Amino acid sequence: MAIDKNARYLESHEYAKPEGGNFVIGISDHAQAELGDVVFVELPAVGKTIAKGATFGTIESVKAASDLYMPVSGTVVEVNEAVKNDPALVNKDCFGAGWLIKVAPSNPAEFDSLLDASAYGKAIGEE
Repeated sequence: MAIDKNARYLESHEYAKPEGGNFVIGISDHAQAELGDVVFVELPAVGKTIAKGATFGTIESVKAASDLYMPVSGTVVEVNEAVKNDPALVNKDCFGAGWLIKVAPSNPAEFDSLLDASAYGKAIGEE
């Protein structure tokens, strides 16, 4: 499994990755592999403010539907329309073209409380 060293993770497998003053939010390579073929993604509207730990959407695969949890509090500034139209992008490139939303953080320090790549690797059993 790939683990992006620039990202930080929730134990529920969502990641936040700094980009300028914002964060890119998506699901980890481990999560997309566990889900299998992603067939549908429900994402919030631009302008919605969401607290850390709150549900921000749903991802559905051929195996299961899962809630998506916010790794950092903030306001949605961009939604990946390409993923809404082609959910399989999450499987193909979860850290690149398969990102889900971008948020302007209301408390950037929350990023520091997330699991770093090493801790996340241990959490999913990859050293």
